[in-house]
Amino acid sequence: MGTKVVHTRGDITLVTGVIGADTHIVGNRILSMALEEAGFKVVALGALTPADEFIKAAIETAADGIMVSSLYGQGELDCRGFRELCIEAGLNDILLYVGGNLVVGKQDWADVEARYVDMGFDRAFANGTRVEEVIDTLDEDFAARAGGIA
Repeated sequence: MGTKVVHTRGDITLVTGVIGADTHIVGNRILSMALEEAGFKVVALGALTPADEFIKAAIETAADGIMVSSLYGQGELDCRGFRELCIEAGLNDILLYVGGNLVVGKQDWADVEARYVDMGFDRAFANGTRVEEVIDTLDEDFAARAGGIA
C-alpha cells in the first residue's frame, strides 16, 4: 500500500481510540472532537480497543494515521508490536501516534518518548499535551509527506 498524497486536512483520515483494557475515554473523545472541528476525518473507536481493531479500521477507511491513547499506565505492554502488526497488514507507511499516561510512575519523558519511537511510533505525546500542539504536529507531519497542507 503506497503513501496517499494529501493536501488538506479534509483529505486526512485518522483512526483514534484507547488501546487495551483501558477505559479512560474522556481525553480521547476531546481529542477526536477537536480533530474533527479542525477539519480532519476521524474514525473514533472508543475505549477498550484491541490493537488489531485499530489496524482493521485503518484498512477499511484507507486511514493516513492512527492515534493510540492510553491513560492507565500500561501502554508499553499494549503497544508492543503495533508497528509490526501494521506492516503485516500492508500499512507500512501509516503515521503512528501515541499519547497519554503511557507508563506507570514518574519517569523521564525523553526516555519514555524514545521507547515508543523505538517501538515504531512516529510521535509520542506526554499526558497533558494541548490539542493545539497535536494539530500543529499533524499539520507538520502531513505537510512533510505531501508537500504542503492547504
